[in-house]
Amino acid sequence: MLSLIDRLKQPGVLVADGATGTMLVKAGLPHGSAPERWNLENHEAVRTLHRNYIEAGSDIVLTNTFGGTRYRLERDNLADRVVEINREASRLAREVAGEKTYVFGDIGPLGQLLQPLGTLSYKDALHAFQEQATGLAQGQLDAILIETMADISEAKAAIEGARQVSNLPILVTMSFDTRGRTMMGLKPEQAARELTALGVEMIGANCGRTLSETLAAIQAMREAVPNALLVAKPNAGLPRREPDINGQTTEIVYDVSPAEMAEYALKFSEQGVRIFGGCCGSTPDHIRAISNALKQ
Repeated sequence: MLSLIDRLKQPGVLVADGATGTMLVKAGLPHGSAPERWNLENHEAVRTLHRNYIEAGSDIVLTNTFGGTRYRLERDNLADRVVEINREASRLAREVAGEKTYVFGDIGPLGQLLQPLGTLSYKDALHAFQEQATGLAQGQLDAILIETMADISEAKAAIEGARQVSNLPILVTMSFDTRGRTMMGLKPEQAARELTALGVEMIGANCGRTLSETLAAIQAMREAVPNALLVAKPNAGLPRREPDINGQTTEIVYDVSPAEMAEYALKFSEQGVRIFGGCCGSTPDHIRAISNALKQ
């Protein structure tokens, strides 16, 4: 298999996987439990997650480590097992991916605000990301994806922490979900310029409120940095609860169908996006439709 960088020199769009938490909850993960716990306690569920996405057409799978820092894991009394949890996640993903599918180590936000708006120092954030990346790097990864960032300082801490323990390519995506900006007020074009200056291999947008808003963010990033390699992983719309015939609430569903997401995948491709996948609410059915549309 070509290295990720060499593969990106070739034409075409690589298809990433879809939601992790959405699918693990459907598989029986208790509400409120950290999905990362299953890297230790339910290996087969994690393997099945990756296998289903690969069979649906994913060229890339993400490790089950979005909340794999000590600040998130301590909510489930797992802060002392950060390295082990991330190492196991990398191992499980590679075990299923083999040599035909790329594996990205997934790093999400810490769930706390950095100073001066919050209490967390840059140094402590950097150490938390370094600790997570240490575990991830012990597996056979092809890249590290830092995603759903709102604060450029937190993104920088994650980049620096990953670089202290690994030479892997780094991709960074921000979430533009507040009137075209991140929660911290960052515009797509600002993010594109600052992230590019940091020398990461790919930049982009993920999560967000709607496909159209994420597409607009990608367009702004493209205009700001025309030569950037772009990645997009939008949500399958917004979640809602559907009542049953007795008026009782049932499972959470998302607005966007697989067909609609596949249609948008083509629009993202037209903007030069080189990696496209799904975030919250997206399923193997969404990824199958995306793969079929992009690989025709």
